[in-house]
Parts: sequence; structure tokens; C-alpha cells
Amino acid sequence: MRSPRSVIVAAVICNGLEFFDFVAYAFFAPIIGKVFFPAASQNLGLLLSVGVFGVGFIARPVGSVVIGRYADRAGRRPALLLSAMLMTLGTLGLGLTPGYASIGLIAPVLITMFRLVQGFALGGETGPSTAFLLEVAPKRQRAAYVAFLMGSQGLASAAAGGLGLALSLSLSNEQMLAWGWRVPFVISTLLVPVALFLRFRMPETLKTKTSAELRLAWRSRPVVLGILVIAGGTVSTYVGSYMTTYGTTVLHLPPANGLQAAITIGLTTFGGALIGGYLADRFGRWPVMFWPRLITAIVSLPVFAWLTAHPIPPTLQGISALLAFLTAVTAGGVLTTICELFPAERRAEALALIYSVGVSLFGGTVQFIVTWLITVTGNPMAPAWCIAITSSTAVIATLLLPETGNKKRSDGPLTGSN
Repeated sequence: MRSPRSVIVAAVICNGLEFFDFVAYAFFAPIIGKVFFPAASQNLGLLLSVGVFGVGFIARPVGSVVIGRYADRAGRRPALLLSAMLMTLGTLGLGLTPGYASIGLIAPVLITMFRLVQGFALGGETGPSTAFLLEVAPKRQRAAYVAFLMGSQGLASAAAGGLGLALSLSLSNEQMLAWGWRVPFVISTLLVPVALFLRFRMPETLKTKTSAELRLAWRSRPVVLGILVIAGGTVSTYVGSYMTTYGTTVLHLPPANGLQAAITIGLTTFGGALIGGYLADRFGRWPVMFWPRLITAIVSLPVFAWLTAHPIPPTLQGISALLAFLTAVTAGGVLTTICELFPAERRAEALALIYSVGVSLFGGTVQFIVTWLITVTGNPMAPAWCIAITSSTAVIATLLLPETGNKKRSDGPLTGSN
């Protein structure tokens, strides 16, 4: 087997690249709304644009079932290669689709289709990649290895925000509308050969492949609780992605300030994820999952009230960093716990499905809901309420989960972990 460092690099770079492809859309949502929905009002165009962003989440549970089950039967590596190739197809199509002015109603139809392909691919990515890192990691460093996935997503978010900032500063509004927003998707496509090469070289970690029919019990306790825990983190994450749009459309800050917040969120996520992974291995999964989520539930309303009262760049940066850090710290413990609750032959599909359903139901709708609530009510506190409610629910769900790291807290035996 290759060295642990090279294995982590191979898994993490590809995962980060796929997340970059998916989340870059969010940072350019206001511009994409003008390109593909020009006949609508500004608010309706933005609402339609973030609606298409949410469409990508519809296909994620389907992708999680298909690719996750494939990973549990054929192996982690072929499943990860499949998700990478599908994400490439969706991203390339999105970047090359002509705007409404060129092909009319076909344009929004096409970008919706390509978002569905992206969602299908990303839905099948999380389970196999997390299972792979958990299986290749030393037993006492599982959470630290798995945390690199959230870390890579943080770097991808920072890279997307940084590229968006560079484009917004160097191009005119006309150039951004004409072609500038397409640049991130084209660059990502050009990096695909590197990603595929790295994945071809990854070792296979699934020791026992099976063709037996394995069905997940959807009403089982680990599945339901896992979805609720994931929901708390994903709403905070995608509200963080929304801060770029929030800064420009609600706080009326220059676009550069919103993109700077995206960079801050990405870098803070990277650091928070690595710290959280280490803490989850050192002190157990449960404390790292519980306390940051409880703090998030408590502080979200006060910090957003402060932001709306002082809508200046430093406040936006500070609050974005705080919420991103609290979410990222929990990631390693959450993903590792869910993986450890299932045996290897069901692990990839189970995590992919739990993660995708949680992200699709909550992360996929939160930007649309927040935009709609702000448009209808004029209340800029809508993001804070979404975070507070889902984080509180996640806190309750966490209380009911067992400690899988064999530390101080234990609610009984694990259900089938390896």
C-alpha cells in the first residue's frame, strides 16, 4: 500500500475538486440569474438562480444509492472514478451552455439538467471517499483522516471565492456577464486529468466485496439520527456559501466583500476540520459533535443581529469565520461516527445516503428558503433562524447517538461497526 500521505492527497484533492465544481455555482448565483433568467425581476431572477442551485441536491440521494451501493460491491476506487467522471460531465456542460439571449428557454433547461448530473455525482462521492479514508487510516487516527474531506471542501470553497474575487476585480460587469462567470467551471475541467490519474493510483480498501442484496432500514435509529445531525451542519455550511449573496443583496456591500467572506469561510473550515478531527480521536467523537453545535444554536441569532446592525466588512468576515469554524470542528466526528455504526459491506451506501438525504432536504433548500423569506418579509434574520432551529435539532439527535470512539461516554454497544 502507498504511504498514508499520498493516499490522503489522492482522496482529498479529488473530493475538493468535485466540491469546487458544485459550490462555485453558489458564488456566481446573482450573475447566473441575469444570464439565464433576464426577463425576470432582479429578486425573481436571483430566486430562480438559487432554485437551480437547489435542484442539484435533488439527485444527490439517487447518486448516493447508485454509486454508494456500487462502492460496497465493486470497491471504493471504481466508485470514486465514476463520480469524478460524472462531475466532469456536469461541470463542463454548465460552463459551456449558452445564455438565454442565445438559445432562449433551452438555456435554463440545460443548466438544470447539468446541475442534476453534478448532484448525482457528488451524492455518490461522500460515502465511498469517507469509507476509503476510514479504512486506510490507523484505528486511532480515523477521525483525523476523515476530517481531511471537510478540510478539502474548505480549501475548495476558498479557491472558488478567491477566483471569483480576482475575476470581479479584473473584469467589468459586462465581461462577467458575458463570460467571466464561466471561468471557474472551465478551469476545473482542465484539472480533471490530474484528478483521474490520482484516483487510478489509489489502493482498494474494501477487503470483502459482495453481490448480496443489502437493504438499509430507513427507520433505524442510526439512519434517522444521522440525517438530523447532518442537517445541522449542512444548513450552517450552505448559509455560509450564501453569505456572498447575502453580503451584496441584503447588506448592500460591494461584491468583493462577499467573496472575501467566502475565502474566510473556506480557510477557517480547513483549519477547523483538522482541529476537530484531532480532538475527536483524542477525546472521543461525541464531545466534538455536541458542544460546537450547541454553541452554534445559541449564538446564531445574536451574531446575525449584530451583523445587520453593523453591516460592515469586518463584521461579515468575523461572523462568517465563527460559524464556519464551529461547523467544521464537528465534521470529522460526525462522518466517522456514522461510518463506524455500519459494517464495511454497507458503509459507503449508508453514509452516502444519510449524508445526501440530510444535505438535500436541508442544504439544498436553505438558500432558496432564505432568499424567499427575505424577499417576502424583508427580515434579514432569516438565515439565523434556519441555523438556530436545525442546530438545536442536531443537538438533540447527538444526545441519542452512541460514542463510537471508545472514550468516556457510551450509550451501549455499536450496531455493526468494524
